[in-house]
This record gives sequence, C-alpha cells and structure tokens, in this order.
Amino acid sequence: MRVEVDQELCISCGACIDLCPDIFDWNENEKAHNIVEEVPSDMEELAHEAVDACPTSAISEE
Repeated sequence: MRVEVDQELCISCGACIDLCPDIFDWNENEKAHNIVEEVPSDMEELAHEAVDACPTSAISEE
C-alpha cells in the first residue's frame, strides 16, 4: 500500500501525523507529507484511519 498527501488540499491539521508518525511528518511548508514510499503491512490499518480522518480528503491511497 502507498499513500500520498495532496499539498494543495492539505490544511495542516495534523490528524495523519498524530495517527501515523512513522508514515507522515511535516514538510518545509508546514504541511503533512508521507515519509515512506511503501506503508509497512503492520501499519496499513492505521494508514487507512489517517485517510479517513483527513478533513479535506488530501490523502490518497494506492
């Protein structure tokens, strides 16, 4: 599974980072971004929760 944060949609709420700090972090523009290419299988459920928790639907998953 892969995740990607749309920088145009991200409002920097931090929900994804709170849920998955091993997958998401802040970038230089103070917006969330994914820090892994591939989500580890044991973290996929948390990644799905982060996608669902994003208030602007900025996170897509593949």
